[in-house]
Amino acid sequence: MSRLAIPKTYKLSIGGAFPRSESGRTYEVTTPKGAFLANAAQASRKDARDAVVAARAAQSGWAGATAYNRGQVLYRIAELLEGRREQFVEEIRSSEGVSAAAASAQVDRATDAWVWYAGWTDKYTQVAGSGNPVAGPYFNLSVPEPTGVVVVIAPQGAQGGSLLGFVNTVAPALVAGNTVVAIADETRPLSAITLAEVLATSDVPGGVVNVLTGSPAEIAPWLASHADVNALDLAGAGALEWIDLEIAAADTLKRVLSPEPGIPELSLGRILAFTETKTVWHTKSVL
Repeated sequence: MSRLAIPKTYKLSIGGAFPRSESGRTYEVTTPKGAFLANAAQASRKDARDAVVAARAAQSGWAGATAYNRGQVLYRIAELLEGRREQFVEEIRSSEGVSAAAASAQVDRATDAWVWYAGWTDKYTQVAGSGNPVAGPYFNLSVPEPTGVVVVIAPQGAQGGSLLGFVNTVAPALVAGNTVVAIADETRPLSAITLAEVLATSDVPGGVVNVLTGSPAEIAPWLASHADVNALDLAGAGALEWIDLEIAAADTLKRVLSPEPGIPELSLGRILAFTETKTVWHTKSVL
């Protein structure tokens, strides 16, 4: 007697746990030809709020870790992703309708991106910081600091690879010590949730990366107007009413990165987009 298949339900990732949506809603994830692949949780407004609460609770600890330690943690993600590459290749191949070779190449590029960003954790401050010339018996130093809680709308659909697009937007925000609430590719969310499982079994503290699946058009407005969100990356919002999201974000003075025609795979600019510059003044000693 043949046994029934047990399709996986891909849940949300909030605070290091994997809850179903509090609304109980799910939606079907299919292949490009319409064949069923899996069920995914459809995040609600309360799920989005819970993700922000988790990200805020984790932010001070993540920002307070040494830059060297953050680099070690991001490198560990690459190690674990490499160890589960077969699962990622199969999810990408089935959900995007690409060849195994193309899916494998995407996993390689995503893994390399984690390594690249890990290397910047203890170096970007030297590029973005400065000692400033001042006229008077004092000097000052400008140093970049994390913005706080960053909401990321990952690239959607035809914008490129689902895993690579997710990594290219989430990883740079983590370098400086920000925490992230990410809305995954709606039609191809499987690799993002599997990556969240990797994060949960690595050294990434719970709440540093929170992953929501479902409709960006439904979830994004609530996050754009949320008073405890500090920044908004609209990388995957090109098909949405993203000007409305910018307007909602302006009410609470959020930093906003508008949609781009192409997401750079490795970009120092994406790290610095979610930093704030603090300038500290010191008096000179008089002997």
